[in-house]
Amino acid sequence: MSTYQGHQRPLRLGMVGGGEGAFIGAVHRIAARLDGEFELVAGALSSQPERAAASGAALGLAPERCYADWREMARREADRPDGIELVAIVTPNHLHAPVARAFLEAGIDVICDKPLAISVQEGRELAVLAQARKRLLAVSYNYSAYPMLRHARELVRAGELGPLRLIQVEYAQDWLALPIEKEGQKQASWRCDPALAGPAGALGDIGTHAYQLACFVSGLRAAAVCAELSSFVPGRRLDDNAQLMLRFEGGVRGALWASQVASGCENGLRLRIYGAKAGLEFDQEQPNQLRLRRLGGSTELLSRGRVDSAAARAATRLPPGHPEGYLEAFAQLYREAAEHIRARQQGREPAQESLALPQVGDGLAGLLFVDAALRSHRAGGIWTRLDALTNEDAGCVPAHEETAK
Repeated sequence: MSTYQGHQRPLRLGMVGGGEGAFIGAVHRIAARLDGEFELVAGALSSQPERAAASGAALGLAPERCYADWREMARREADRPDGIELVAIVTPNHLHAPVARAFLEAGIDVICDKPLAISVQEGRELAVLAQARKRLLAVSYNYSAYPMLRHARELVRAGELGPLRLIQVEYAQDWLALPIEKEGQKQASWRCDPALAGPAGALGDIGTHAYQLACFVSGLRAAAVCAELSSFVPGRRLDDNAQLMLRFEGGVRGALWASQVASGCENGLRLRIYGAKAGLEFDQEQPNQLRLRRLGGSTELLSRGRVDSAAARAATRLPPGHPEGYLEAFAQLYREAAEHIRARQQGREPAQESLALPQVGDGLAGLLFVDAALRSHRAGGIWTRLDALTNEDAGCVPAHEETAK
């Protein structure tokens, strides 16, 4: 069970986006309150004043803290003695960077839905700003907070797999197999619009989840990528299928497939990592299990609640046999964000268990991956090197590297 302890009061949370009809906003709200770490007290839930007010009222927010302009929200909340201590950004992608910038400049910590931004330049600017203002900028790569993936990372770091050789990761869905964006489906409409989603479709929406997970568990980043992106639905302006070969650091080879047109697939995020001694297999649709396959044929089925690692225990809430999944993993990010904020407020270092929280460095690494994949595809699928984190990005090292130091 988790080693986290209760606290004297919930932290004050604000939200930008996530009004009526939004999917991910509701997920963030549930996750934020699951462990009692946060209380939603303010929001710019829509840019339309009437809808913003109605959405806020439905959530019990005071009328004066229901904003239609996130810039006004950042200014006014920063000036209040009881202003928000963390803002959740759950807007379409094109607003992630400008909203994060406004709240960081106001001295408010941020948790941003992925991707961090829609360009590498925006990501680098946010990394510098977060460091300069000494504020948390977390990114909601929620799948890396599953207990069994935290345990998988510990097995890799402990050498249980031996030297790594292969990384295979895929994320397959079918919800965009038909042109539902043309029918006004809200979630599809903005994700298929490059002005709102950015330059990548499936690659940016779910491919970044797959890439972050591969990096998180392995402790490696890709050095080069060979990518082919496809738009199978006629008239679609962004990719709905991405197939990539990857060259990771240290000679490790990998492949990544991300598709939103794989008919019959629901949310098939799967990771396989193989070393000289053993391999690990994880399926997000069975998140309480992890397979450890040893050279020679022996297979262990590891179960959440029964594995012995501090990382898994810190992310576990229920006894064995009681399923935990998507919402609990999302809640783990909020629990860890709360620990970072409280630690700074109390003048101490964050608990070791909270250092796995994906932060701005992880978000920037994802942007570098997308940028290289796009460049590779546009050049005809040639091998393309990923840009490195620069000296100006100091302090934004991805969480998996920070904890390894």
